[in-house]
Formats: sequence, structure tokens, C-alpha cells
Amino acid sequence: MLRFNSDNLPTGSDMSFLASSRFAKESGLAPHSVYRNLPPSQLYELALAFEPGTHITSTGALATLSGEKMGRSPKDKRVVRDPETEKDLWWGPHSPNYVMDDRTFLTNRERAIDYLNTLDRVYVVDAFVNWDPASRLKVRVVTSRAYHALFMHNMLIRPTAQELEEFGEPDFVIYNAGAFPANKYTNVGRRGGGEGKYMTSQTSIDLSLKHKEMVILGTMYAGEMKKGVFT
Repeated sequence: MLRFNSDNLPTGSDMSFLASSRFAKESGLAPHSVYRNLPPSQLYELALAFEPGTHITSTGALATLSGEKMGRSPKDKRVVRDPETEKDLWWGPHSPNYVMDDRTFLTNRERAIDYLNTLDRVYVVDAFVNWDPASRLKVRVVTSRAYHALFMHNMLIRPTAQELEEFGEPDFVIYNAGAFPANKYTNVGRRGGGEGKYMTSQTSIDLSLKHKEMVILGTMYAGEMKKGVFT
């Protein structure tokens, strides 16, 4: 595995774009250093340097480990049910939308933010979803892993230098603290028509349409971010 001398690390971004964000102010996100929209070559180097089990394959792809979760965890995905958005979603015993309340969502968000704020570096990807400008959304991904940033660099529509400069406030934010576990004892509640738990394991993928945020805990499988954007 490569190891960077601290003098050879890429220069962190000016964090004014993050400090001025309403999402960052409300969540308390205040990382030590941010790498924003790095090119793949630098994300490769950082993943190789700091993420054990990462290597380059014979085809040039970056291969890495996602921990225990090697696929999506649909039974650990929760959607916040609130008066503002509940009429637009399918609820009930056969619904794939497992219910979470706002308090538990905010508790999990704080757990994720506390973890991200302890790290030496976090990665931010600011990009778009939807090619049609009239329907385009600005998505911000905040994550602890270079591999996640590379994945979303490939999945989302990348802004030009000018678009990034003028990106402003995102429409939707993903806080990916998947390397840190959820607390399965956080809360107990009901799911779509039947008894259930808001938290069933140390994995929790939580979506709030009210807050326009997604929180990921306890899984480093990158596909959870993609599916959150689709949702």
C-alpha cells in the first residue's frame, strides 16, 4: 500500500463553500479538511494510500473492499414519515418504505456528523442529477472514503469548472458515514402498517424528503448512495 508523505497530499479545498451552506450550518458539519471534486487520478492515489485492501486491477480499475456489506441492505433503509411529504409516498404492509420518525433521523444524522468531524479528511462531490436543466437537481455527497467519491464522480453529471464555482446551495445532501455503525437501540417504532423498529441493526440508511438529506451508517457499499439519488 502506498503511503503519502504529508507534504505530498493534495491541497484541501477552500472550505468557504461548505461553511456557508445551510445544510452544514444546520447539521453541524465542520470537517478538518475537505477534498472537493478531485479528479480520478488523485482519488485513486488517496484510496490506495488510506483505504486498506485497495488495489488497481489489470484493466486499470480501482478495486476495494466495502466491509461486511457487499450489496444493498433494503431492510435497513428508512424513509422519514412527516406531514409535509407523507401523502406523496406509498405506505402500508407491502410497501418497501420502512418508516422512521424525524427525531430518530436527526439522531442518526448527528451520529454521522460527529464521526465525519473527527476525520483528518472528508471528500465532497458536488454534481447534478438529470440531464434536463429544467429538472436538474444539485447533489452534494459528503463521505469519508475516496472510493465513494470516485463512485459518485462516475454516477452523477459532473459540473464544469464554472458550474462548480457557481454551484451554491445543493438541493440534496448525502452524509455517508458508512464506516461508522448505527446504534440499533436508538429508537423503536412502527413500519408501514405493522409493528417494527426504526433501527434493526448497526446499518441504517435514512432518507428525509423534508430535510432533503440522506444519512448512511454501518455500510460502506457505494450503491446505497446511487439508490438514494434514484429515490
